[in-house]
Amino acid sequence: MYLKTYKNGDQVLVAACDEEVLGKSLKHGKAVVEISRAFYEGECVSEEKFQKALEEATTANLFGGKTISCAIKYGLIDPDSVIIIDGVPHAQFFRV
Repeated sequence: MYLKTYKNGDQVLVAACDEEVLGKSLKHGKAVVEISRAFYEGECVSEEKFQKALEEATTANLFGGKTISCAIKYGLIDPDSVIIIDGVPHAQFFRV
């Protein structure tokens, strides 16, 4: 999976997605969601590195079955919060 981290002060945003969905445009009604390379394509990481990044994140934006499954496996995403956009699982989280 691809992982890119953005830091602003004490805020940490993790953007991650499966390799096969990177660069795709997903349609949801009249809306189009871009899984853009500019936003998501950082480094290709292991599950362990992904888990560590999510544990440090204050916000995460995730796309793809493998990425979401890993986040659920480590207890960082509730399966009930996952939505499907054009056949691709998507989840976000925010720590306050």
